[in-house]
Amino acid sequence: MVRKDSFTSLSGLIYPPIILQRQRNPSSSSSALVMFLSILLILILLLLPPCHATTVCNQDDHDSLLFLSYHLSSSSPLNWDPSTDCCLWEGVDCDGTADGRVTSLSLPFRDLNGTLAPSLVNLTSLTHLNLSHNRLYGSLPVGFFSSLRSLQVLDLSDNRLDGEIPSLDTNNPIPIKIVDLSSNHFNGELSQSNSFLLTAWNLSRLNVSNNSFAGQIPSSICNISSASMTLLDFSSNDFSGNLAPGFGECSKLEVFRAGFNNLSGMIPDDLYKATSLVHFSLPVNYLTGQISDAVVNLTNLKVLELYSNQLGGRIPRDIGKLSKLEQLMLHINWLTGPLPPSLMNCSKLVKLNLRVNFLAGNLSDFDFSTLRKLSTLDLGNNNFTGTFPTSLYSCTSLVAIRLASNQIEGQILPDILALRSLSFLSISANNLTNITGAIRILMGCKNLTTLILSNNTMSEGVLDDGNTLDSTGFQNLQVLALGRCKLSGQVPSWLANISSLQVIDLSYNQIRGSIPGWLDNLLNLFYLDLSNNLLSGEFPLELTGLQTLASQQVIKKLDKSYLELPVFVMPTNATNLQYNQLSSLPPAIYLGSNNLSGSIPVQIGQLKFLHVLDLSDNKFSGNIPDELSNLTNLEKLDLSGNRLSGEIPTSLKGLHFLSSFSVANNDLQGPIPSGGQFDTFPNSSFIGNQWLCGQVLQRSCFGSPGTNHSSAPRKSTNIELVIGLVIGICFGTGLFIALLALWILSKRRIIPGADTENTELDTISIDSGFPPEGDKDASLVVLFPSNTNEIKDLTISELLKATDNFNQANIVGCGGFGLVYKATLGDGSKLAVKKLSGDLGMMEREFRAEHMRSEGKQEEVFDLLLRGKGFDDEMLQVLDVACICVSQNPLKRPTIMEVVDCLKNVGSHRNENKD
Repeated sequence: MVRKDSFTSLSGLIYPPIILQRQRNPSSSSSALVMFLSILLILILLLLPPCHATTVCNQDDHDSLLFLSYHLSSSSPLNWDPSTDCCLWEGVDCDGTADGRVTSLSLPFRDLNGTLAPSLVNLTSLTHLNLSHNRLYGSLPVGFFSSLRSLQVLDLSDNRLDGEIPSLDTNNPIPIKIVDLSSNHFNGELSQSNSFLLTAWNLSRLNVSNNSFAGQIPSSICNISSASMTLLDFSSNDFSGNLAPGFGECSKLEVFRAGFNNLSGMIPDDLYKATSLVHFSLPVNYLTGQISDAVVNLTNLKVLELYSNQLGGRIPRDIGKLSKLEQLMLHINWLTGPLPPSLMNCSKLVKLNLRVNFLAGNLSDFDFSTLRKLSTLDLGNNNFTGTFPTSLYSCTSLVAIRLASNQIEGQILPDILALRSLSFLSISANNLTNITGAIRILMGCKNLTTLILSNNTMSEGVLDDGNTLDSTGFQNLQVLALGRCKLSGQVPSWLANISSLQVIDLSYNQIRGSIPGWLDNLLNLFYLDLSNNLLSGEFPLELTGLQTLASQQVIKKLDKSYLELPVFVMPTNATNLQYNQLSSLPPAIYLGSNNLSGSIPVQIGQLKFLHVLDLSDNKFSGNIPDELSNLTNLEKLDLSGNRLSGEIPTSLKGLHFLSSFSVANNDLQGPIPSGGQFDTFPNSSFIGNQWLCGQVLQRSCFGSPGTNHSSAPRKSTNIELVIGLVIGICFGTGLFIALLALWILSKRRIIPGADTENTELDTISIDSGFPPEGDKDASLVVLFPSNTNEIKDLTISELLKATDNFNQANIVGCGGFGLVYKATLGDGSKLAVKKLSGDLGMMEREFRAEHMRSEGKQEEVFDLLLRGKGFDDEMLQVLDVACICVSQNPLKRPTIMEVVDCLKNVGSHRNENKD
């Protein structure tokens, strides 16, 4: 084989003659040196690989590669000089025959942008093809597998290739060993009769994850390559139906992944015959039945992931036989019964996650001390009883513990200080006592970054008693959640010393006094929830100086690392949102339901990076500051239930991301602004203001305030109309929520029949009673009617139909909490629908969304200033880029350089047309 750095000569292996001439007056030393150098040169030449003048690149292959390059571009172009031997080109290898056929093309991570030219299939001697981690798009050339019949290794992963996989028009076996097509946009079925998989007798590794393949997963593949297969990855696609038997025939199979699909039915026992399995992963599907006792036959298993399914019954009694098990992830299922005692034998366990099940039993009876390597333990949202298990204090490797939403009693003991690596602790929604005592103890956990003790209400304590703070305590704490713990006193002054704090939740307590001005000294604080307390006084001006909400530079410096376990937030009118990074939490200030008074300071406009501002149900008075329009990232603004007067500033129309707005129950007057997001807000956002007028309230704005109410009959009519509208909207909304709740119940993301207090997931803020964690397609949606007609009997299926399954063509806006879609009902009524989403990170996916390119026209998303001005195509191109940027799948989001490149091409066709 000749490589680009190989030695070559013009006429084969020809060594030059060595001529030694005797000098007239030679010295013995110089003669010896000449002789030594001559011998050394001969040895070097003999060791050089033989080369032949006839070993040059095959002309057809040369031309095919050159044609391929014409379809590709790169920030650093390929050094493929047409005048040189293609066997010397970057990434190209040839065989050692006289034909000089190209056998390998390897150009990963080369920033290649373009399509795969049809000439690629002319390289019929290719054995290795690696074009992974580029920006290739389009489909594979016709006849790809039929022509490249020598191919052994194929890696096209991490591109944007699409279409169906080309069929194989022959039944002759192909020698391919490794196929990696992951992280593309391929679709179609793999179980077709003409699939290349049916003749791949030597296949050992197949990875088609993170695509859009559908149909049934081809289990027959193990009947064809049973002796060689070691890895099968079908995860993150649209495969459906039952898993058919057959995979057990892959006797050497070590990795089987098929999570994040639409698989249903039971796990076939046949799979438990693949005793070489090390990694077995089927999460986020619709699998039912029990986990078979036969799973213990997989004695080599290190990772078992079956979370987010509908699996019931008990955890297999003899699961302890899986002595090599390192990760057991069975959360979000219907599992019942206690923890099996044999689990204590899994001494190599590092991660154990069983949250959101129906598991029960006295947790303090289970001996965790044998699990010395345990790093992450999540048993939240079950029915465990007893006290905090003291045997956990022996698990000194523990980094994260969640026991939230169980029935655990008692107190936190000082023994917990033995867990020196503990970073994440959540015991919210239990029956713990002496919360203030627990805080004093936990201050000794020097590495603690997240502490969530919310909703433990059996006792009452004083937060700021003057003796609480250890001067060196909580120095790494980033999240402190103590909501609904019946805590009294003032906002604790010892918080001022914890400079690392980013999130504070003290909601639903009995905290009095004023909001302290020293909060602005917490340079990392961006999420503050003091709602539902007894706070008084004015909005502190110091709060308008929070650096994380006013400076982009400070935001960029926030810790971007992933949490050991996800946290959840429950802001009003939203569902549980899961966040794996604190930096993805929406910057927020919740001060609702207190006794705050005075005016809203104009300096609040400095908080330009605030996403949520809730000042509802206080005693604020005066005008709504026009400076609120400076909060251009604002998504929720709630000023309802105050004593505000004057008009609603028309400048608020510039808040393009505002999806939730309310000024209800104030003393406002004048016209309600129209246009922008204000056309999507329902009348409930404005009711309770006697002198407000506008179409949304069906109240005319002619004349001065009170003109339209000059006669008693007219006033009575308007009042009756408003009351009727309110009742109608409340009825429609209530019906929708009821239907939604029933549908979510059917999807098992709330515990049927359980007490409401115990259905809440572990949360930072507890303003809402919405059901726990949303699943892959059960995300809560918020509806914004575009007219005042009542919307009745709206089912989820109708909503999906109205948005064409949340098709990209119906996107009308993008925000930090999710995408806004246009929905057209069967009767022609139009709605704005916001599909809420959390930070999915790299660990879990709450919602599944298909952003398929649509050829349809997206008139409703066009900027009003540009509509009809001839820029429709450009706006569509920009919207396509925006939608890709907010893809639910983080692997499909482009880099910033890719975004820049895409935007550079916007409008390029105009110049082409001019030419």
